Amino acid sequence: YMHEDERALGVQPPDHEPRATEFVPQMLAMIGALEARGLAYRSAAGDVNFAVRRFPAYGRLSGKSLDELRAGERVEIDRDKQDPLDFVLWKRAKSGEPAWPSPYGPGRPGWHIECSAMSMKYLGETFDIHTGGVDNIFPHHENEIAQSEAATGKPFVRYWLHAAHLVVDGQKMSKSLGNYYTLRDLLARGYDPVAVRFFLLSTHYRRSLNLTFEALRAAAEGVARLQDFRRRVETYVADGPDHLTAEITLATRTFDAAMDNDLSVAEALAAVFDLVTAGNRAMDKKTLSGQGRRALAAALAHYDATLDVMTPTPVVLDEDIRRLIEEREEARAAKDFARADAIRDQLRDAGVILEDSPEGVRWKRRNS
Repeated sequence: YMHEDERALGVQPPDHEPRATEFVPQMLAMIGALEARGLAYRSAAGDVNFAVRRFPAYGRLSGKSLDELRAGERVEIDRDKQDPLDFVLWKRAKSGEPAWPSPYGPGRPGWHIECSAMSMKYLGETFDIHTGGVDNIFPHHENEIAQSEAATGKPFVRYWLHAAHLVVDGQKMSKSLGNYYTLRDLLARGYDPVAVRFFLLSTHYRRSLNLTFEALRAAAEGVARLQDFRRRVETYVADGPDHLTAEITLATRTFDAAMDNDLSVAEALAAVFDLVTAGNRAMDKKTLSGQGRRALAAALAHYDATLDVMTPTPVVLDEDIRRLIEEREEARAAKDFARADAIRDQLRDAGVILEDSPEGVRWKRRNS
């Protein structure tokens, strides 16, 4: 469902989606480099481990000393390691486990080495931005830095962006608590995917985001306000004296500065809504000029190139839905499943849910 959710939320697809199983040779080459530099060692059990205390910068990302990290609850105690903080680069295979051949015998790569090998393949030995959840800081990202910089002698990542967790009604999301929601659950309840996107954007990524249905409704209202304003600007025909030059310039400067300041989206949105207020006031009074209208439209396009929330979810008429369903059934009968899936995706993005049943295909609008 990952790609389906990405399309629904307007997330741009990545250029590459590498699979770890395709990069085992690169991982083994990196392990070999670490062993040659004296930063990896073979254990009695046949594993290859990274020697953390031979990498002086370890703990730099989490801001903790080796002794503090060693005292942490997440540190695994393993007698085959020289130090409890040491982590596995190559794990010798047990009977029945998937395994690949290596100079160390059949086995599989450790979790951390996979990410370093794949990212270096496409982004180089040093790249700008690495993201993840706050729970990845230690040990995963700390270990990525250690093995990558120890192998190459170069800085690994220039900027780390760690997102705080999503909570529901102030509590951790959990199936046992009955507050576990997927994107599909929210869409089935009638929430527009653009409103969900706006909700997810509205809080700074380093702050925990609290999911409530009230917050989703507020997000939908915010999206509606932006979309209504953009539509009004596009259809405005009066020609008054006010160009709104100062307001547009201030909003755009504030928007760009906020986005450049560690993606401060809330501050950027505040500037946009201030401009919405000023623009509506000018149009209400019929004082907005043609030049001002064009400048407003260009500013909104600039903001939405980043936000992507100002274009309404397309509306599909009933006859169009029936025609597309017929095309989908014809495609399925011809075993053209790619075309059938594309039609389902097209309808879903337009707010139409298809339900295959023994009696045939049923459909409903998501907000019905």
